[in-house]
Amino acid sequence: MSAKVLFAPMAYARYEATQTLPEKFTRLLERSGLAQKVHGKTVAIKMHVGAGIGYSTIPPVFAQKLVSFVKAGGGNCFITDHYLYERHPEQRGYTEMNLGCPLLDDCGHLGKYYYEKEVHFKSFRHVDVAGLIHDADFLIDFSHVKGHGACGFGGACKNIAMGCVTDRTRQEIHGLEGGLIWDTSKCIHCGQCIASCNHHANSFNEEKEYSIFYHHCTLCQHCLKVCPTGAIALDSHGYADFQTGMALCTKTVLDTFAPENIYYINVLTQITALCDCWGITTPSLVPDIGIMASDDIVAVERASLDAIKAEDLIPVGVPAGMELRPGGHLFERLHGKNPYVQLEKLEEQALGSQTYALEMVE
Repeated sequence: MSAKVLFAPMAYARYEATQTLPEKFTRLLERSGLAQKVHGKTVAIKMHVGAGIGYSTIPPVFAQKLVSFVKAGGGNCFITDHYLYERHPEQRGYTEMNLGCPLLDDCGHLGKYYYEKEVHFKSFRHVDVAGLIHDADFLIDFSHVKGHGACGFGGACKNIAMGCVTDRTRQEIHGLEGGLIWDTSKCIHCGQCIASCNHHANSFNEEKEYSIFYHHCTLCQHCLKVCPTGAIALDSHGYADFQTGMALCTKTVLDTFAPENIYYINVLTQITALCDCWGITTPSLVPDIGIMASDDIVAVERASLDAIKAEDLIPVGVPAGMELRPGGHLFERLHGKNPYVQLEKLEEQALGSQTYALEMVE
């Protein structure tokens, strides 16, 4: 049986407010059944608030509309992310005054509030579920869809697996990819790898040898991506293990909730090559598409990926001089990882189905 995915498209027929995406989003929410589901419940709205000078995160108007809808339905909501205050969400318009609800660090302001769950997949052992996520009655997974260097793309799954847990869990998932290798013969000591590290985990010693402090390293690959000579590489390209870890983490977090107490909303605007955690915004890869929503995480992810087509590529969205790989999804041609593997791993965890039916919200 096909899972229902609501789709509010960017396309419009007339120059009037009712034809724009924010108003279509309101109609999507009204059709979703969320009002009845959130009544009387504490609702965690998990979204990525971005960082640095990035401006391609979910526009505040959509967050404000979602908060207003939940409150009108009798829900008590808050917006949450990891490292929320360190990311300075106010610089992108995310404030309690603007959005109408508190913005809270999901692991507490010290990052030490979590519930430890054990898993057993190779070196992946701990899913530390963020305390405020765990304690909520209802979860709205409110995700901005974009490319991602480690897993091909980031959407609903990535928003949970990397955003609802502690650093230890993120590091263990990234550790499934293997460590980093430095090729001294290729290194020109430009320092770009050092500047790109958000965790101050890498350095050059007095002998100009590259070293990584893995206690701080999250294996996010920022250093690898910015290296102009390819001097830094992964020692393993078995990305299926990483995708498995993402799916297993997502399932463990979602097991905190009854199935009827979770809803997924994917925002497909300003779809860029990199994750919002980079703190920068590059040009869009494709035109804005719209918003999709479902109670099936696999279906909404599949529908989102299917809507992002290589033939719609806006060339300026790819770095100048970079040649895309032949064949496959646009994200695979860009990052070298098949994004659909992530969905296969989610299916293996019995989290949903890639078979879906789009229901248009005009």
